[in-house]
Amino acid sequence: MKIPREAVLLRIFFGERDKFQGVPLHEAIVLKAREMHLGGATVLRGHMGYGHSSRIHSTKFLRLSQDLPVVVEMVDSREKIDAFLPVLDGMMSSGLVTIERAEVLQYGTEEARPFQVTRPAPATPGNREGTG
Repeated sequence: MKIPREAVLLRIFFGERDKFQGVPLHEAIVLKAREMHLGGATVLRGHMGYGHSSRIHSTKFLRLSQDLPVVVEMVDSREKIDAFLPVLDGMMSSGLVTIERAEVLQYGTEEARPFQVTRPAPATPGNREGTG
């Protein structure tokens, strides 16, 4: 599997109690992403957070059933992420979904590339715009 250097990062935020068809939402999302051959997915569990309700979710407060924040991150081509979004929309009832540009410097071990940044050079006294 290959991810292009110019890719996108998809971040999905929700609570750990969220489910899709009886399965924890984070698990359903990762399994569907794998089924659709996305480059990979990582699930992160937060210690504290709040969302649109402004209710704090935290490991500090003693509760029998916590609803801690969960973030699922995926990086792949714009086309693959765009194809995944309608599927994701059908799985989520609430949460936050964001997309941002990502520059892939390394993916796996087979096609290691030199870490060369493709951003403009920083501004110098002789080059105020930082364009080289």
